[in-house]
Amino acid sequence: MKRKSLQIFILTVGVFGILNTEMGFIGILPDIATNFGVSVSTAGWLVSIFAIGVAISAPTMPLLFSGINRKKVMILVLSVFVVGNIISIFTSNFTVLLIARIIPALFHPVYVSLAFSAAADSVSKEEAPKAVSKIFIGVSAGMVAGVPIVSFIASVSNLQIAMAFFAVVNIIVLIATLLFVPSMPVKEKISYGTQLNVLKKSVTWLSIIIVILLNSAVFGVYSYLADYLQNVTNISPNITSLMLFIFGAANIIGNIFAGRLLTINPIKTIVSLPFLLGVVYIIQFFMGQLTIPMIFIILLWGILAGIAANINQYVVTSAAPEAPDFANGLFLSSANIGTTIGTSVGGLFISAMGTQYVILVGLLSVILSLVFIFLRNNMYSSK
Repeated sequence: MKRKSLQIFILTVGVFGILNTEMGFIGILPDIATNFGVSVSTAGWLVSIFAIGVAISAPTMPLLFSGINRKKVMILVLSVFVVGNIISIFTSNFTVLLIARIIPALFHPVYVSLAFSAAADSVSKEEAPKAVSKIFIGVSAGMVAGVPIVSFIASVSNLQIAMAFFAVVNIIVLIATLLFVPSMPVKEKISYGTQLNVLKKSVTWLSIIIVILLNSAVFGVYSYLADYLQNVTNISPNITSLMLFIFGAANIIGNIFAGRLLTINPIKTIVSLPFLLGVVYIIQFFMGQLTIPMIFIILLWGILAGIAANINQYVVTSAAPEAPDFANGLFLSSANIGTTIGTSVGGLFISAMGTQYVILVGLLSVILSLVFIFLRNNMYSSK
C-alpha cells in the first residue's frame, strides 16, 4: 500500500513538473522579452505554441506509446523535458527557445495520460476516481502555483535561475521514477484499431462535447479574471494576485472533493456541477462589483472548477474504458479545445459589451453542457 502511495505521489509531482513547465512561463514573459530583445506579445508565443503542441499531439501520442512499458515511456518523456529545460536556460536565441518548448509540448500528453491511467490501475475500479483526483492536485498546482513561484525566483535572482526551477523539478521526478516506480509492462496490448473504435461510439463524442463545454464554462471566464477583478470589482493588482491564489487553492480542494464525490455517486455529481456553476455565475454577475462577496464567489468557483476538471476526465475515460490511454489523450485535447473556444468567445463578449459580460460565456456553456449531459445519461440508462 505504501509503495502504491509513493508511486501516486511521484506521478503527482511529475504532473506538477510537466504543467509547471507549460504554465510557469506566464510569470516570466516580461523578463524573457527583455532578455531576448522581443516584444511581450512575441514572447507570449512560448505559451501559445506549447498549448498548440499539446492540443495537436494529445489524441495521437498517447495512442502511439500505448503498447510500451509505462515506466520506460515516463523516463523518456521526463528526459525530453529535462533536455528542453536545460536548453532553455543556456540559449540566447529566441528561435531555439521556441523549439525547446514545442518538442516537450508534443510529449506532454503522453506523461499526463499515463499518470492518470497508472493511478487508476494502482487501485480498485471503485477507488480509481480518488487516485486520479490526487494526480489532478499536481495539475492544479502546476497551473496555479508554478506561475508565482517562478515569477518570484526571477524577481529575486535572474531569468536563468527561474528557468532552472523547471529543470530541477523534472530532474528530481526523473530520478525518483528510475529508483522507486516499478516496471509497468503492458499486460495486454490493445491494438490501434480497437482503441480508435471508441470514436465510433456516440457516447464518446457526447463526452468530448461535454468536456469542451465545461472547460469553456470555466476558462472562458477565468482567463479574464485578473481583468475582471481590476476593472469590475476595482481592486488593486496586489489583491488581484491574492484572489488568483485563493482560486488556485480552492481548485486543489475541489480535486479532493471530486475524488470522493465521483466514487460515491458519479451521475449526481456530474449533473449537479453545471447547475452550481451557473448559480455562482449569476451571483457574480449581480455582485461582482463588491469585494467581500467576490472573495466567497472565487472560493466556491475555484472548488467547482477543481471538481469540473475531474468530471471532464471521468466522463471521457468512463465512456471508453477499453482504451484508457487514448481516452486520456482525447480528454486532454478536448480540454485544450474548450479552453481555446471559451477564451475566444469570452474575448468577443468583452469587446462587444464590456468586461462584466464575460460571465455570459460561462452561463451559455453550462446550459449547453447540461443538454449533452442529459443526452449522455439517457444513452446509458437506455442500455
